[in-house]
Amino acid sequence: MMVALSVLIPSRSEMFLARTVQDILDHSEAETEVIAVVDGALAGPPIPEDKRVRVIWHYESIGQRAATNEAALLSKAKWLMKCDAHCAFQQGFDVQLLKDAEDDWTIVPAMLNLHAFNWVCPEGHTRYQGPSGPCTTCGAPTEMDIVWISKPSPRSRAYCFDSEPHFRYMRDFNHRREGKGDLTESMSLQGSCFMLTREKYWELDICDESYGSWGSQGIQVACKTWLSGGRVIVDNKTSYAHMFRTQGGDFGFPYEISGRQVERAKKMAREEFFGNAWPRQIRPLSWLIERFWPVPGWSEEELAKVKEAGVLFGNKMSQPVIPVVSPVPAIALEPGGAVELSTTKPGGVTIFTPKPMASIAPSSSRPTKGIVYYTDNRVDVRVGMAVRNAISRNSGDCELVSATLQPLAFGKNVCLPLERSIETMFKQILAGLEAATADIIFFCEHDVLYAPGYFDFTPSNSAIVMYNLNIWQVRATDGHCLYYEAKRTSQLCAYRDVLLKHYRRRVELVAEKGFSRGMGFEPGTHRRSERVDDLQSDSWVAKYPNLDIKHGKNLTPARWRQDQFRDQRNCRGWQEADEVPYWGIAGGRFTEILNSQLSAGELREVQVLSP
Repeated sequence: MMVALSVLIPSRSEMFLARTVQDILDHSEAETEVIAVVDGALAGPPIPEDKRVRVIWHYESIGQRAATNEAALLSKAKWLMKCDAHCAFQQGFDVQLLKDAEDDWTIVPAMLNLHAFNWVCPEGHTRYQGPSGPCTTCGAPTEMDIVWISKPSPRSRAYCFDSEPHFRYMRDFNHRREGKGDLTESMSLQGSCFMLTREKYWELDICDESYGSWGSQGIQVACKTWLSGGRVIVDNKTSYAHMFRTQGGDFGFPYEISGRQVERAKKMAREEFFGNAWPRQIRPLSWLIERFWPVPGWSEEELAKVKEAGVLFGNKMSQPVIPVVSPVPAIALEPGGAVELSTTKPGGVTIFTPKPMASIAPSSSRPTKGIVYYTDNRVDVRVGMAVRNAISRNSGDCELVSATLQPLAFGKNVCLPLERSIETMFKQILAGLEAATADIIFFCEHDVLYAPGYFDFTPSNSAIVMYNLNIWQVRATDGHCLYYEAKRTSQLCAYRDVLLKHYRRRVELVAEKGFSRGMGFEPGTHRRSERVDDLQSDSWVAKYPNLDIKHGKNLTPARWRQDQFRDQRNCRGWQEADEVPYWGIAGGRFTEILNSQLSAGELREVQVLSP
């Protein structure tokens, strides 16, 4: 069927996931499908088998935002709706939203409270939904009685955030003139349900995984919509009901949530929006606050600070942004089917690494090869997927280890709960090397497309580091390409024992003295006194060039002019072009290259299983 709306449901240990899916099927009247992600654990009854339902299974949790992005990659619909796995909807909710919505809006129905169940004892005593336990009246055992009622009051339709930022309801806004009517604006969102176009979802990086699994999602979605030039609208002609699980025990949040994780998400929101540092914004945050002024939790002094940052925003140069890429489905799922994703269960496969690690057999006649892939998890999801697809397709029998800052189903995953930094990158590389077992290691970065034949190279000298020189950098905004001769960490290949010794010493030195540019990034490339050791290097030229994607979130800034180099010897062989051999980039066709990598991945091997 032609799908108009995909409802994305990330879930973990959700007892009402099946009921929520069935509720959407019962109350939708448009061409609507459901894409549910079982993220680590399934609780409750089986998910309904229906041609309008697709399910992704993970044996180990990847996190709420990552799960939502994974579901979004499967959609071909114009519109996406994310909702929690414990919601009920008004009849025809989808028809109403699709009728009213505009392409630059994020739109939500009015929110009610969902009365999902009661606890009932044999004596007939009833207790409102909450943690399990004996009857509070007579002490007898209780059983769950599903009622699934959307309570008519309260009816929430205005939200905001304070200067911390904390989520808040903005009930007084309902009494203002601008808060009345069928379609009303909201400064922020509650986060349990929102709808926008698939194009805007990816353009604005709505579920940016660098925020972590959970926290500040309503603020993130609302600010990205408003500050990029759009609007956040509450459609009061329809509604949904959300069950709040805040009492702890077996009636608490399904995802493990620490204070550190919540603070991390708030910190990200403050850095991006309060400091007007988000690359895609065209409005300062002060504009949004003043649009809804007065706002609970904001004083005149706090507004003045944000306005000051807004003045600086008006003068700053815009940062490069990733062009809009319409993603293709990551997996071809049959309607009603489920795909099983696992990095641990024997015989399981993953969305990013379809070949099982057991297929890598050591050889006594030649050295084994492996890959250490490292990422800060802040790369655009389409770029990251395209790079991982290219690695999976072109790496042959290489062992694969991924070193990440958030869990990632890609090879043998080593996750370090650290903040993004140069020191952290060194620690990630070392952790990946220690987890690897292959003799020869290739370094792979999350924003470099690796061409066919690259991993065929074998160093002839086991004591030095080798660098591939056939690499071009490409600007994501316009596809402009640049080559100059340089040894880059992303193009490194060497024997594992040599690299282990070097990176153990490098991490020690940075911990003792901090990182300095004199130390450098690339092992064996200089003789300065600050060098880590006396390791030496050489180079080779791969058959096809690799592509280093410059997208605005790179850890180190890109240079596009020769005068940006203090030493002109560091930019020898300078060439600028709009086309690169093998890749065929021409002008604005970079998005097509990215799409080709999304569609050409080895994901066709993912097994389709019955629920």
